[in-house]
Amino acid sequence: MNTDYEYPFWRNTELLCGIDEAGRGPLAGPVVAAAVVFPRWFTPETDRLSLLNDSKKLSPGLRSELASSIKAAALHWATALIEPETIDRINIFQATMLAMNNAVTSLSETPELLLVDGNRFRPLLPIPYETIVKGDAKVFSIAAASVLAKTCRDTIMKEYALLYPQYGFEHHFGYPTGEHIRAVAQYGRSPIHRKSFKLKQLGEK
Repeated sequence: MNTDYEYPFWRNTELLCGIDEAGRGPLAGPVVAAAVVFPRWFTPETDRLSLLNDSKKLSPGLRSELASSIKAAALHWATALIEPETIDRINIFQATMLAMNNAVTSLSETPELLLVDGNRFRPLLPIPYETIVKGDAKVFSIAAASVLAKTCRDTIMKEYALLYPQYGFEHHFGYPTGEHIRAVAQYGRSPIHRKSFKLKQLGEK
């Protein structure tokens, strides 16, 4: 992947920020968002970062390697998470929007334009933005944010796996796999499970 999508914006914008999230669908754990700003006119063609893609299409090892390269190359980057209790209170969509906005406000410099993965965004700051469907597979800055959000969340879920080993969080990272659903059926929900996410497989409504 390259920065061709960013180049037209860089003609009039210096601080261009890619935003993505990880963890909207899981039954447990936080939703995590990342914001990444690369230097103006940045190009990855001769760098390891040319292998960047939607984080879901990358192996865990390559994701981890790219996350380090992204942090080294970025002008600014930040992650933000919203815990399950807040997700249950305000719903997952609102929590995702809040995580994205918190990632932006955590940057050391306010960006001039936001490129956001998906088709919906609710900014809390007066910053222009553009939403891009499947942006994590099209836009370098968004793909970078995708990798940072995913690797951050995976690390958190591996830590939770040590606290709650019966759920297998290190395998499914909280997503509703058969293994996970069977564990919930046997052990009930842990403190990091989202109570508002109901399991039809267990007769919940």
